[in-house]
Amino acid sequence: MIVSLTIVRYKKWQTFFALLAMAIHRIPMSLQKGCTFWKLLGTGRNGQMSLKPDWQQWSILAVWDSENDFQAFYNHSFIASWWQLFGVERWTILCEPLQSHGKWNGKEPFGSAVMKGYEGPIVVLTRATVKYSKFRQFWSSVKTVQSQLYVAKGFIMSVGIGELYSLPATFSIWNNLEDMKAYAMPVANTQM
Repeated sequence: MIVSLTIVRYKKWQTFFALLAMAIHRIPMSLQKGCTFWKLLGTGRNGQMSLKPDWQQWSILAVWDSENDFQAFYNHSFIASWWQLFGVERWTILCEPLQSHGKWNGKEPFGSAVMKGYEGPIVVLTRATVKYSKFRQFWSSVKTVQSQLYVAKGFIMSVGIGELYSLPATFSIWNNLEDMKAYAMPVANTQM
């Protein structure tokens, strides 16, 4: 199993086509061979978790049976042809799940992998379901949490992604597990 996150950036005049892609790319993704789970996601402005979406930047998170299945999609699919037609900027990271907690739309897309003996850079996908009663409190704390994130030891980069304002996620890359845990524990203890 391999997980991909591809972020694409359209030119400003192509914003309509970026929005259109979010509607029509659901069909080829649902038919894509070797893809067991996928989500078409928006991104926050300046790559951050934000209530202000970046209408030019979008992402696809997907789980693949193999890297060959991903490469077939990335190089030869309808979506790849769409990206080539519009000359979008693309950035992709491929990961192997080491650990997973919780469900996404009732599924466990990353399996039940348990981290054993891995050392090195890691990617963390943190997804929240924000209840309406906590909406204001959650979003008012985001700026503070992000400012702590950017100066955390071992932090490499992150991008705010999501399906809806009530379903935000952060995709972050860290030098190692220890640095990520050192950041996450105090932050988790100060959250709602």
